Amino acid sequence: MRNQMGNLLKVLTCTELDQGPNFFLDFESDSFLPPTSLLFDAQPTDGEREVWNQISAVLQDSESMLADLQAYKGAGQEIRDAIQNPNDIQLQEKAWNSVCPLVVRLKRFYEFSLRLEKALQSLLESLTCPPYTPTQHLEREQALAKEFAEILHFTLRFDELKMRNPAIQNDFSYYRRTISRNRINNMHLDIENEVNNEMANRMSLFYAEATPMLKTLSNATTHFVSENKTLPIENTTDCLSTMASVCKVMLETPEYRSRFTSEETLMFCMRVMVGVIILYDHVHPVGAFSKTSKIDMKGCIKVLKEQPPDTVEGLLNALRFTTKHLNDESTSKQIRAMLQ
Repeated sequence: MRNQMGNLLKVLTCTELDQGPNFFLDFESDSFLPPTSLLFDAQPTDGEREVWNQISAVLQDSESMLADLQAYKGAGQEIRDAIQNPNDIQLQEKAWNSVCPLVVRLKRFYEFSLRLEKALQSLLESLTCPPYTPTQHLEREQALAKEFAEILHFTLRFDELKMRNPAIQNDFSYYRRTISRNRINNMHLDIENEVNNEMANRMSLFYAEATPMLKTLSNATTHFVSENKTLPIENTTDCLSTMASVCKVMLETPEYRSRFTSEETLMFCMRVMVGVIILYDHVHPVGAFSKTSKIDMKGCIKVLKEQPPDTVEGLLNALRFTTKHLNDESTSKQIRAMLQ
């Protein structure tokens, strides 16, 4: 398949960018895979296979997680009825019985974030290790690079759904209040065997974040850099900036964008671009918005703002609210104005 598809990573000569090499990820294939499968050659080499299998085992659950989150309706009405009628035992039980299965579901999402965190660390180890440059890694390990892109795509989709669903916070707050009240009365509830106090505290911190999955990945990337002190930070930041440049050039160049077969592919590319920008901004000492950044932030934001507003508002909000350096003095007024 690699030979049939040719070199998926081709150097582009883009005169408007002087921040290093940019690549086009060739979407043309005889295999007609789903569009989101075509960012990279999905077939791992022998050298990639062990890590690829590990990540694949995590990613195979990602679609069911998203479907489960999308179907999450919450127990708002039952909770309101219980609060408005505090002496009605039947309504209290109905609210509690509605919330408990939802909390178990929220626990499953949280536990998946921990699996994703481990997966990202394994990928970063593979895509940044000497003696190869980030560019060489992306050329040599296309299957792993594709998995990295899929993790970012999942993360942005998950957080978009979570931000649009206030029921998650409301349900979990009601659960915590009820557990605390019962603990005061020395009552132990069966649900506490499933979600004990320590787990509830960690879940509470997770869901308090506007974009919990992105926060998890940002923390994981920062932790990776701080734990691997002998690895030059540029190995990590250059990997991220190269992927951002890849996506930006694909999105802004009509010749390449015309090869996108669906809106799904377009969104995939935009989510991956925003995801790597956010990770870069968290691990690079001066961030993604500085003049010395290897990411063309004006170009990236421009590409996003050229899309229908309702499709990219969540991505623009991710740049506004989950980056680290946007409000630094070193960020140009023009970039800040673009994200107003």
